Amino acid sequence: MKQKYTLTQSQKMMVFILSMSLYGLSNMITELVPSIYLGPVEFSIEYFAFIPLTLCILFHPLIAGVGAALGEIIFGEIMLGQFGGFGELEKFISFSLAMYIAGIMVKDPRNKRQVGIAAITGVTIHQLISMMVDIGKVWIGVDDFETLPGLAESVVVVEGFSFLNDILFSGILFALLPTLYLVPRLYGKIEPLLGMKPRTPDNSYAITAILHPKLIIPSIVLAMAAFGFEYLSETDLNIFEWEASFSSLSESMLTLISIVVAAIVTVSIIIALLKRSKKERNKAA
Repeated sequence: MKQKYTLTQSQKMMVFILSMSLYGLSNMITELVPSIYLGPVEFSIEYFAFIPLTLCILFHPLIAGVGAALGEIIFGEIMLGQFGGFGELEKFISFSLAMYIAGIMVKDPRNKRQVGIAAITGVTIHQLISMMVDIGKVWIGVDDFETLPGLAESVVVVEGFSFLNDILFSGILFALLPTLYLVPRLYGKIEPLLGMKPRTPDNSYAITAILHPKLIIPSIVLAMAAFGFEYLSETDLNIFEWEASFSSLSESMLTLISIVVAAIVTVSIIIALLKRSKKERNKAA
């Protein structure tokens, strides 16, 4: 009989902070990588999605997904002295939803086929929601798009090309391949550091739970909410948008500060995990 995979409150907090700090640190690194523009199309490293994907597959999908999304906001926005208001809520919803779905798709983390399908599915869901939101903003008229005059349909071509580029470039190189490598190798080794047992097929989510209306309907509602928040971010109702006075500092300096803070938090968590693991081994001995 299957049992639901559960964690204690302290374990959930540890997974949350670990996901937040690791992904926040990786986002700061991607900020330093220059982008290449070909007209309105951008070629760049979108994100190191393998970090939240790995944590969502190995641990609690919801906790790890929400932690990663919040880490991007804290280290990638607030610590740089800016906050996009409703626009950040769109990123938060779409990313955490995509990572959560990817995490619950894997019944056995040792199965590379399941891990690979989940990794590319998570990236696809996130990029698909972002693409539809961007297209919807242009068609509704709340956002400008530099393209051929009178040819609004070209936004579909450009956004579609950008979508495929993110899937084939960032999705494969920085999501699929690293996740396929890390998950089977970390499985059963990193969980004891947090004092928990690995996920197994006996306590995983069933496929009927993934395709159940209880998940599908809220996912559709959240995707629509993401568009609504992004729509509000382009209007005068975006009262939560702000920019701090210290944001006048150079972007490289602010990015360096964020990297240092995220690194300190990450190292502190790793040290705490190692001490906890040593304590548990001594207690067992």
